Amino acid sequence: MGDCSAAISHSESGVLIAIEVQPGARHEGLIGFNEWRQRLQIAVRAPPQDGKANSSILDLFSELLELPVSRMKISSGHTSRKKIIMISESSLEEIVERINELLHEVS
Repeated sequence: MGDCSAAISHSESGVLIAIEVQPGARHEGLIGFNEWRQRLQIAVRAPPQDGKANSSILDLFSELLELPVSRMKISSGHTSRKKIIMISESSLEEIVERINELLHEVS
């Protein structure tokens, strides 16, 4: 499993995470890292209707990263499978380290 740092960057507003979502999945969680697309692969049970999948994504990241949902938002891709999550008040190094740990658990 590759290093996820290509999917994670830093901006003035916070840490940005590029993801690709599989809505309506049987299982919810971090699936892996797509090296070709340079995005984390995420699965959520919620359907892609009325923002349900977007809410589930933020709840999932809150649980995975052990951070409050209030520090997260979807900054782009609200109606797309390809999204950017922005996390405020966190360091790039902390997020990369935690996600790499999670990816090693998945592999």
